[in-house]
Amino acid sequence: MERIAPRRDVALMKGYHSAQVDVEVRLNTNESPYPPPLEWKQALAQQIEKIDFNRYPDRSAWQLRSEIAKLHKVEPEQVFCGNGSNEVLQAILLAFGGASRTALVFEPTYALHSHIARITQTNVAIAQRDENFSINLDSLVKEIEQAKPSVSFFCSPNNPTGMVDSPQVLDVGLKQNSGLVVVDEAYGQFSSFSALSLFDEELPLAVVRTFSKTWSMAASRLGYMIAPTWVVQACESVILPYHLDALKQQAGILALKFEKEMQQRVNELVDQRNLLFAKLEELDLQLWPSEANFILFRPLKMSGYRLWEELLKRSILVRDCSSWPRLDNCLRVSIGTPQENNIFIQALQEVLNE
Repeated sequence: MERIAPRRDVALMKGYHSAQVDVEVRLNTNESPYPPPLEWKQALAQQIEKIDFNRYPDRSAWQLRSEIAKLHKVEPEQVFCGNGSNEVLQAILLAFGGASRTALVFEPTYALHSHIARITQTNVAIAQRDENFSINLDSLVKEIEQAKPSVSFFCSPNNPTGMVDSPQVLDVGLKQNSGLVVVDEAYGQFSSFSALSLFDEELPLAVVRTFSKTWSMAASRLGYMIAPTWVVQACESVILPYHLDALKQQAGILALKFEKEMQQRVNELVDQRNLLFAKLEELDLQLWPSEANFILFRPLKMSGYRLWEELLKRSILVRDCSSWPRLDNCLRVSIGTPQENNIFIQALQEVLNE
């Protein structure tokens, strides 16, 4: 029997992959190196006993949305939740993208903005950041005028560069745009500026966040969006019913009771990031300033792939970004525990000095 082929555009796509290798020091996927509080785990274990697993979960995830709304001082109707921030991005593109519509991205940036856009058959307009990987204001105006995007993606802090888009960039983006402006803040808590400070029900601004990084819940796959009610309603119309299971909802609700502990972990990682950056400055590397929980760097006297291989031989896994747009020879290291960071820097010094 002849097999039906997938859509031609899907057949040509490459999925989003990150190496999963058994190593002693894993610093490649920007996860938190610290687990969530033990008290959270214990509370979640108790909550499991109360879940009616034979019943569907709360379709609206109203309690979770209400608690997130309290955290950000917005209304529950302005909160949308998904299975990780990627499902939130997918819902946005299902609702506001599609055939004959365009999504605007600024390379180099998070690959899934373009990937999910193409999956939803949304055209992708690719603009370029400047030589410092910032967004030039004049170029921003020009790109918006030419692309006329239905959705414009700003990733801040930007993955993989770690750099933050200025308030001026977002202000121009909002004023020039007739479409939806989406600010992906997966690493927002590590940054000194958040687009949430600009949020208003009347602005076409959606800010996307995740529980994976700062809340130490990557295994739970929970993300959310703060957006005007009309944006949330549109996303609710395209998402599958009962898409957030009861356990995930309870995990998020309970996590929000430990905001102080979350902030302590964030502060520790910011301190470690600054210490690691200072040590990397002493080596033969090109660096970019980061306000995330990772640092992008490029070796100046050897290939990035060879450096990646040498680190892997020493059971240290970082992210090889050398095939990404404009990131020849670049690697990205997640911030780990002090011990992991020391192991990484010692191995890096050893390889670069060989």
